[in-house]
Amino acid sequence: MKTKSIRKNKVNVVTMGCSKNTYDSEILMAQLKANHFEVHHESQEQSEIVIINTCGFIDNAKQESIDAILQFVDAKQQGIVDKVYVTGCLSERYRTDLEREIPEVDAYFGTRELPRLLKTLKADYKHELVGERLLTTPNHYAYFKIAEGCDRPCAFCAIPLMRGKHVSTPMDQLVMQAVQLAKQGVKELLLIAQDLTYYGLDIYKKRSLAELVTRLSDVEGIEWIRLHYAFPAGFPMDVLDVMRERANVCNYLDIPLQHGSTSMLQAMRRGITREKTEELLDAIRQKVPGIALRTTLIAGFPGETEQDFEEMMGFVERSRFDRLGIFTYSHEENTHAYSMTDDVSDALKQQRADAVMELQSGISYELNQAKIGNTYKTLFDRVEGDYFIGRTEFDSPEVDNEVRVTRSPDVYVPMGDFSRVKITSADHYDLLGEIV
Repeated sequence: MKTKSIRKNKVNVVTMGCSKNTYDSEILMAQLKANHFEVHHESQEQSEIVIINTCGFIDNAKQESIDAILQFVDAKQQGIVDKVYVTGCLSERYRTDLEREIPEVDAYFGTRELPRLLKTLKADYKHELVGERLLTTPNHYAYFKIAEGCDRPCAFCAIPLMRGKHVSTPMDQLVMQAVQLAKQGVKELLLIAQDLTYYGLDIYKKRSLAELVTRLSDVEGIEWIRLHYAFPAGFPMDVLDVMRERANVCNYLDIPLQHGSTSMLQAMRRGITREKTEELLDAIRQKVPGIALRTTLIAGFPGETEQDFEEMMGFVERSRFDRLGIFTYSHEENTHAYSMTDDVSDALKQQRADAVMELQSGISYELNQAKIGNTYKTLFDRVEGDYFIGRTEFDSPEVDNEVRVTRSPDVYVPMGDFSRVKITSADHYDLLGEIV
């Protein structure tokens, strides 16, 4: 039975899915704290209230969210927790189904219902706290969401169903948030949105990402700015000028390309061909020599032939991405692609994804071997086992390479600080080095 020591206002926020959800959870937690709740993130301790911020992107992510809901519903039935609330993308997209299938949840909320969630908890939405967050990341870096929603018509994607149309956050507001984060000790901003490159079109009537990055790079204390989730069609090349000219804008770009076959890109409604994509990658590399490019691909989209797959493999081999991830296609209701026949078997999807990752593994190994003997500015995130773990400007947390420095009595590496590290050896996805 639940012990009486549990405080009536103790909340455990559980976050599923992507960095956008992490950001949303941090906003929620700041609002709860301002309403005098004791707030924890993914705590192992007992809490009276659990709020699960779900993901509804693809089948695997949806199942993980459902498993989390069922886990806490079971805890509620055992008397371990009193209330279970569900918010986020899965709840936005499937609320009616969830209410019918898992009625033990006390209430479901969509992605834009934070005030209603707070009201249910008898808390007030604090307008004066707009942009303030309780960081769930290490204190020296923060995800920095510059827009919500998406206007792109990609055939496979359900995000517009869950997040709505693209809405840019005003620039002055973002700069104020960055100043506040810097005062808290944040040194790295990881810019996120469903599509960074669309920033400003809705409120300023022009692509304004370059101006925003310039203003953020002027914020004292911000030493790294990293760009995630850039759409290739209509890419604003002027942001690369800022990247090249500003020392605190990382030479790093996360640009999800989704495929390397023109016929597949057209079927996906991406608004670009493989040939145009390769021209864009060449132009980016010419503007910012040494830039690290990260991309994401999809294996097994409806109609993907062996020829399409071979074209993607050739594209990956030629492009030599610094970082690459690949998903198997997930057939999502109410998307344009749902009207197509999901005609690539799950086994073949996985086989093709594995082949791409095997090719990329060899490319990563070769690129990392070329770093041996070089010295890089490295930001250290944590201590793990026998190593201090850090990252160069070419690596984002949790998804990219890491730099490992062996712990010893005569080596001191403060977490959240920068050090110069000389690379002494490398494998496919990690670098080993020593402090200079």
